[in-house]
Amino acid sequence: MLSNIQGKRVLCRVDFNVPLNAAFEITDTTRIDRTLPTLRQLLSDGASIILMAHFGRPLKKKKDDGSIDTEKYSLIHVVPYLAKSLGREVLFCEDCIGEKAISITANLEPGQVVLLENTRFYPEEKNGDLDFAAKLAKHGDAYVNDAFGAAHRAHASTSIVANFFEPENKSFGLLMEEEIANAKKVMKNPARPCVAIFGGAKVSDKIKLIERFMDFADTIVIGGGMSYTFFKAMEGEIGRSLCEDDYVNLARDLIERAKEYGVNLLLPKDSIIADDFSNTANFKISPSGEIDEGWMGLDIGPQAIADIKASIRQAGTIIWNGPLGVFEMSNFAKGTMEIAKSIASNDGFSLVGGGDSVAAVNASGVADKIGFISTGGGALLEFLEGKSLPGIKAIES
Repeated sequence: MLSNIQGKRVLCRVDFNVPLNAAFEITDTTRIDRTLPTLRQLLSDGASIILMAHFGRPLKKKKDDGSIDTEKYSLIHVVPYLAKSLGREVLFCEDCIGEKAISITANLEPGQVVLLENTRFYPEEKNGDLDFAAKLAKHGDAYVNDAFGAAHRAHASTSIVANFFEPENKSFGLLMEEEIANAKKVMKNPARPCVAIFGGAKVSDKIKLIERFMDFADTIVIGGGMSYTFFKAMEGEIGRSLCEDDYVNLARDLIERAKEYGVNLLLPKDSIIADDFSNTANFKISPSGEIDEGWMGLDIGPQAIADIKASIRQAGTIIWNGPLGVFEMSNFAKGTMEIAKSIASNDGFSLVGGGDSVAAVNASGVADKIGFISTGGGALLEFLEGKSLPGIKAIES
């Protein structure tokens, strides 16, 4: 974190892209809560804070008449909760650039907090526009990036703006520091055995992650819809289960590579299969490679749960990304929930990331027993894949 910021205006990039209900009330405050320690530290050190963030995709989801829905995508909806959490007034600026915005932020007193309007109201944000970033930079004497969830984007407010601050006047926030440290802990010096659990629908989303973990994981668990591409690669019968035919050969290669590297590639031996993609469908247990025609796998079965739990019990390090079934449907949630509880009972270090995985941990009531829950979805995946994230590089370079 920055030092010597007494009396300085700190421009702080945060991730306030929180879910809202129809009444514009926040339904999950996690992203705000996780950045509060950074904000409190900055205030305690005598700074004023100018917050900037994106909110949704207003330019992609315009109204029928082609205009931006400035009410639906306004950050003003987070002001009441933020003010209550910080115990002080939070000013709101109806724009993030321009003379009016600058007039509000130019003469802030120590302890004051201003939230700028959604940066994504401007296409220049996602385009990483240098002039737009320069206008944002005018708000602060220093810059702090605490938005790990957006660190993989080379946007104006997440990386380009850092170019306008000297090295001594830019830093990560406490959350970013924690995110980076915990991800590196898994990648560089994991306690053994290291167990990686990957779920979700598509192999294509996790290829690079699986390949990366072949280098240092002892066990890689493949669950969720993407497991059926692997079963097809082994010439199994998968019925109507999700399968990416274009990736069957790659799945076959990954199976062989796991053998070559001495990695235990653990696929679910059995599945809960259904005759329709519905919570009211008929369902039964089936070997995962012997699924009846017309049926589809929607969850891991009891033997698969037992096998994965056995690996978890022995693990010194666990990384989990992606649900192991269609956990949004109660009849197909057991596998994901059981694994979440098993990870929570492990005495080693656990890192959980990705929206669905985090939602499952929260739903199972064990979030407080997980070693570290990442706020990053795509950012965490790319970081674990070994990619250089623009939001991190901008501070470190």
